[in-house]
Amino acid sequence: MNKPIKHTADITDAEESLKLQESQQTVVDSTAATEVAMQNTLLTPRFYTTDFDEMDAIDVSPIREEWDQLIAQMVADPNKGHFKKNDDWDTVDWENMDPELKKEFIDFLISSCTAEFSGCVLYKEMKRRGNNKDITQLFQLMARDEARHAGFINDALREAGVAVNLGFLTQKKKYTYFRPKFIYYATYLSEKIGYARYITIFRHLEAHPEHRFHPIFKWFEEWCNDEFSHGEAFALLMKTDPKLTRGTNVLWIKFFLTAVYSTMYVRDHQRPAFHKALGVDPDWYAHEVFTKTSKLTEQIFPITLDIEHPRWQRQLEKMQKANADLAVATKEGRFFAKLGAQARAVSAFVALITIPAKKHAVPAVTRLEPAY
Repeated sequence: MNKPIKHTADITDAEESLKLQESQQTVVDSTAATEVAMQNTLLTPRFYTTDFDEMDAIDVSPIREEWDQLIAQMVADPNKGHFKKNDDWDTVDWENMDPELKKEFIDFLISSCTAEFSGCVLYKEMKRRGNNKDITQLFQLMARDEARHAGFINDALREAGVAVNLGFLTQKKKYTYFRPKFIYYATYLSEKIGYARYITIFRHLEAHPEHRFHPIFKWFEEWCNDEFSHGEAFALLMKTDPKLTRGTNVLWIKFFLTAVYSTMYVRDHQRPAFHKALGVDPDWYAHEVFTKTSKLTEQIFPITLDIEHPRWQRQLEKMQKANADLAVATKEGRFFAKLGAQARAVSAFVALITIPAKKHAVPAVTRLEPAY
C-alpha cells in the first residue's frame, strides 16, 4: 500500500513543513510572486533577526502559571489538519475574475504569505539557536503554525498559477535587525492586529456570505485564533521584564502602535477592488480593526491611541494621499514631487504620533481568550 502523502496542515515540525513546500515549488511559475515578496518597502512584510542570546536568557518563572497554560494550549494543537482544502473549498473561477480584483487579491495573498513566513523564519531561528527549554519550545510551536499558514496560502496561490518560493526568500530576502524589545512590540502588534483583521472579515462574511468571493475566508477564524495565541505569547514575554512597558519605553510603544496602524491604513487603501468585492468600506474596516486591537493591547500596554481624536482620521487620509502621490512620482521619475510626497507623509505621521495617548492600568492577569 502506498504511504499517504503528507500535507503541511498535518506536519508539526516547521523545518519538515518547509522542505515539503520547497518540493512542491516546481509545479508553478513562482517568479512573479517571489519578486513581489522580495520587495522591501515601508508597506511590505520584512524578515527580522535579533539578539538571540538575549532572548534565550528570558526567565519565565515569574509568569509560570500563565505560561504553562498557554504552552499546554499550543501543544494540544487544536488546528492540526485544519489548513488544507476540503469539501468546503469552492471552485474559484480565476479566468473570469475581474482583472483588478484578481491583481489585488493575489497581492493580498502574497503579502499574507510573506508575513506568515517572516514569522516562521524568525521563530525557527530562535528555536535553532536557543538552549532555554521554555523559549525554544514556544518558538518551535509558533514556527509550526506560521509554516502551516504560509503553506495554505501558497496552496491558494497555486490555483491562480503562482506561488511564493519560500526557500528562495530565506536565502535572498534582506533581513532587518531589531533589538529584542522592538521584536516584542512589533511582533506582538502584528499578531494581535492580524487577529483583529481576520476575525473582522470572517464575521462580516458570516453575515454577508454573498461577498465571500474566495473559499480561503472560511478558514479565517481558526487562522486568527493562532495569531491570537502568538500575541498572548509575546505579551507574556514582555511581562517577564516590567521595564519593557514603563518609562521611556512607553514612547516606543506609542511609536510602534502609530506605525502599525498607519501602515495598515495606507496598505489597505491600495486595494479598493478587493474591499469592494468583500462589501467592506476600508475606513470602516480600519476603525473596527483599530478598536479591537486597542482593546486587546490593554492586556500589556499601559496606553492606547486616541483613534477618536479629530486629528486621527484626517491625518491618516493625508498620509494615504501622500503615499499615493509618492508612488506616482516614483514611477514617473519626478524627484522633487517625490520629496514633497515624502515630506507630507512624515508630517502626517508626526501629527498622528503627537496625539495624546489614553492611559490605563494594566491588569494583573495578562491572558485573554478570543472574544470577537
